[in-house]
This record gives sequence, C-alpha cells and structure tokens, in this order.
Amino acid sequence: MRLLLIHADHFEYETLGKAVKEPEPLQELSRRGGLENGLVVFCTVEKPDEAEPEKVAENAASSIEEVLGWLKTHKVMIYPYAHLSGNLASRDPAIRVLKTLEGHLAAKGYGVSRSPFGWYKSFTISAKGHPLSELSRTIVSQAPQKQVAAQQRSEYKVMDESGSLHDPDTFQAGPGQEEFGALVEKEALKKGLAGGEPHFLDYAKRFGVEWESFSDVGHMRFGPEATLIMELLADYANLTIRRIGIPILSVKGTNMFDVTVKPIKEHLQLFGSRAYEVQVDERAFVLRYAACFQQFAMVKDWTLSYRNLPFGTFEVADSYRMEQSGELLLSFRLRKFLMPDLHIYLKNLSEAIEVGGKVHDVIYEEIRKVPREYVSLYNTTRSFFDSHKQLFLDLVKVEKKPILINFVPDGIYYWVLNVEYNIVDDLERPREIATFQIDVGNAERFGISYTNEKGEKQFPVIIHTAVLGGLERYLFALLDSALRLEKSGRKPMLPVWVSPVQVRIIPVAKQFVQPALSLLEQLETAGMRVDLDDREDTIQSRVREAELSWVPYVVIYGDREVHGADLSVRARSDGKEIKMAVSTLVTRISGELEGYPARSLSYPKLLTQRPGYKRI
Repeated sequence: MRLLLIHADHFEYETLGKAVKEPEPLQELSRRGGLENGLVVFCTVEKPDEAEPEKVAENAASSIEEVLGWLKTHKVMIYPYAHLSGNLASRDPAIRVLKTLEGHLAAKGYGVSRSPFGWYKSFTISAKGHPLSELSRTIVSQAPQKQVAAQQRSEYKVMDESGSLHDPDTFQAGPGQEEFGALVEKEALKKGLAGGEPHFLDYAKRFGVEWESFSDVGHMRFGPEATLIMELLADYANLTIRRIGIPILSVKGTNMFDVTVKPIKEHLQLFGSRAYEVQVDERAFVLRYAACFQQFAMVKDWTLSYRNLPFGTFEVADSYRMEQSGELLLSFRLRKFLMPDLHIYLKNLSEAIEVGGKVHDVIYEEIRKVPREYVSLYNTTRSFFDSHKQLFLDLVKVEKKPILINFVPDGIYYWVLNVEYNIVDDLERPREIATFQIDVGNAERFGISYTNEKGEKQFPVIIHTAVLGGLERYLFALLDSALRLEKSGRKPMLPVWVSPVQVRIIPVAKQFVQPALSLLEQLETAGMRVDLDDREDTIQSRVREAELSWVPYVVIYGDREVHGADLSVRARSDGKEIKMAVSTLVTRISGELEGYPARSLSYPKLLTQRPGYKRI
C-alpha cells in the first residue's frame, strides 16, 4: 500500500463520474466532502495487499497515527488514489482495506472521512508547506522480523546523574532541563512537536546554501562563501579528532558498492528503504550512507597486529540516504551529505570503553564551544547496561544532566551502544548532530582481524563516530545558534573562524582604495580573510551590506587612518564602533582564531571583481 500524506489548510473534492465499471456506491459516502486543517491521506492499495488486507490496514493506521501525533491534528481524509503505483489491487480487496483503515482510525477517536472508491473526482488542496506537511509511506503486511522485534521490545528509561532509572511518563524535568524534556517527549512519549518552517533557512540563503533543483530532491549546492565554510568545517573535523589521542590515518575511496557482496548486503538489511540504490549495467549498487563500507573494505586487506591498535581511519565522505521527500530539511535531513566519519579499531571492549570516553569528552567540548548543549539518546541493550553501568555514569558526568536510554533487544544490531547527540532547535525540536557507536559485529562481518600477543586471530571492536556530526548538520547547529543570538537581542553571526570574510575594509572615497589595499595585505599576512568594498556607493549602504553579510569586523578607512590614526572598527559581537590600533585588531582576531583551521579567501577580494555580486 502506498500513502501520500498532506497536512492541509483546506481540502475539498467533488465526485464527477465512474472511473471503474463498478465503483463504490455513492449512497454509502458523500458525493462531496472536505476538511479544514487536517491530514489528507492519498491511498493506493496494491496487489500484494490482497493477501492480508486487515494487517495492511492496521499497519497503515499506525503509520498515519504517528504522523497525526507530529502534526497535532485529529482530522483525517482517506482519499483513494490510483496513481501512486502501477500494481493495483482488485476492487473488492481495495475497498475492504480502505474501510478497515477508516474503522481503525475512527476507533481510536480520530475524525475520519473517506471519499468513494472508483470515481473520477475534482479536488482542491492547500498544503501548509512546513517540513512535515508532505510525507510518503510504503505499507506492507509485516515489517522485517528484526524490526518487529525491536519495536515490540524497545523500552525507554530516563537515567539521572546518580544512575537511577525513571519511567519517561512520570519523569519531571527540573529547572533548566526543558530541552531534555523535549527529547523525552519526542523519542519516548512519541508526542507531536511544534511544526512550522525553521527560521535558520533565511540565514542559509545569505551564504549561498541552497537546494540543487537540477538533481534528485535532498541534494544541496554551495556558493563561493558556503563552499569556503564547508572546507573550513572539513578541516576542523580533521583537527578535532586528533585530540582523541590515537593514530588516525586519512583515507579516500568510492561511494558506490555492489549490493550482492555478502557483508554489504547484510549490513544494508538494517537500513531498509533508506538505502540509496542505483542500477548500472544491470547490476545493483548502493551509495554509501557513511564511510563504513570503504574503510572496512580497505582495512580488511591490511595486516594488523595488537601493536597497531588502537588506530583510526578517517574520511570526509560523500554519503547518501533515501530520506522521505516530505521530511527533507535544508542542511539537516538530506539525501546527499558530507560525513566526517572516523572508525577506531580496538583490541577489545574494555579498550573501546576507555577510548569511547575520550571521544565523548571531545564531542561535548566541541558543542560547548558553539556554545550549546546536547541532550542525548543512548541506545543500548539491558545486558550491556547492567554489565557496564559505570561507563554510563562516567558519560553522564560529562553531560551534567539526565540521559534518555532506549533499551533494545540483544542480537538485533551490530552495536552494543549507540549515542545520538541532539540540540533542540528554534522550533523546540530535537535534532541529532553528532554520533558515537561501539560496534561488536562488523569486524567479523567484513573480515577485519588482527593477531594478538599469542599469535591468535582476533576481531577488533570498532568505534564509529562523527565528532562534529555531518558537516551540513554542524552548519545547521551554527546557524540555529546564530538565531539564538538574535532572539537574545544580539546580532546573529557565525564564529569568526568560520566566517567567510573576517574583516571588511570600506574606503570612504575612491582615492583611499589603494592605501586601504596596503592594510588588507597587512591583515592577510597576520592570517585573516579580508576583503575590500571598492564600490562607488555610500558608506551607509556599504556598512549595511557588511551587516547583512555578517562580517565580524568592518573597518572604515579614510584620511585619518591613512595618516596613522587608530582604526574605526565596527565589531559585530560588541554591536558598536571601537577605536583601535592595527596591532590591537590583529591581537584580538588572532585570539579568536587560535586552534581553528585557516584558509585564504577563495574568491576576489575586491567586491567589484566578484561575478554576479549583488546586495542581499
């Protein structure tokens, strides 16, 4: 069964004529119908659904109910729609599925209406347009066995800083724990969260962060400024992981893998419909969803000894996931993204726990620099938790707040611990950014082994982590944090190290352009990215342009500055103009750049030389 779900402000239809020989009798349903502020479910019942129509309807009702919870609406219109599949069910089974679906939803208290089957109809619809307003679902009679087991036996608990476990539905978040409460509501209590369009999207456009309309949905493009930002983020991801304190080897490889290769096929079973597959010369390939496949395929060919461990392999990897089109969100939920993926190979679980603690420390150090806090979901098994409770206590000491634990059955996943680090965004929705896993299954699956002190073959434990998170998601976190600055009454900005232009010089008149270039070169030599607005426009207009471009430091340059007076500097973080010597400006900015990567400006320094340059 295929579903297309539209959250609509308004929907109405009118029955016109027969579409099949024996349509559903009109007297059973209305010739006209509609709803206001509800969910329209376009339904295509398929041939395989005839085998277990009741089960299909039950699973469809559960899926629809989940979406209704997200949207916080109780109104549903079931609308038969034959255009989502070419493998249509027969008349009677199709009507049976639709009626059963209607009955399931009505029994749960939803306001359900259904349009008649087998008729041509005209309709009008006005979609709300937020990220969850357009979703699609494929419903089958039975989920894969492993997924069913996980759903049936998954159990959520809140663990406080003392190690005590609490039921999520009775846990009361304390003062300052509102963000953690949002995580509990979304993940454990499955409550619908606020909708709407995130405000950070306006910020993204300023830097040329956009969807690529010529590609599949979910693919982004980056203009010159955004490209420089992404390059800096990749550099920083590489620097950050070195603080874990182990040897790390940078590698590169392909993003396409043969689905018939046994370990690839086995691993993909956990990802199901999220696998991004392509056909080439009648062969099926999957585009990798992280760097796992390439790094594991490479390391399995290396001769390893216990003396080599631990070590890591790292790549900023083109990654692909077939996310639902209606759930896509620029810079956050994508079909193609950049994952700074680190895998650490360790002798045993004890060593993995020790190194994992260091990974966790670095993950928190980085988010607190933004500055933000994570709220974390720990996916694990009861047996691992009971055997390693001290690990959880140690990790919570770093968190300094409760954590949400999702207990899953043993033997379902390749990991024993999978931590999802979330910020809570402007819409009060948890958004996963960084990740950390302890993997006990993939080394054997991919044939990665080492020789221990006795000369015996052993399979290492593997840590998976993206310390910053996917690069687009880390950018999302930076932009959402800029929005928080604005809401607090300050000017929104990126950290100085990742701002494409760190200093802009504005000559007050044309005759000062040449001497201002000397200042530009001086600041460049000191390690800053500097440009110069040499356009023939008013000072006020050019200052406003720099403000809209979030340039951290703006220098007004005229006759006084030419003759050695202190610079007139507009510091964005201070929100005011400051007089300072060139050396003082250099010292101040150098302090803000310490410990971060440096790249030169990768496009013209003079604004008049930039192709297509225009005001925002």
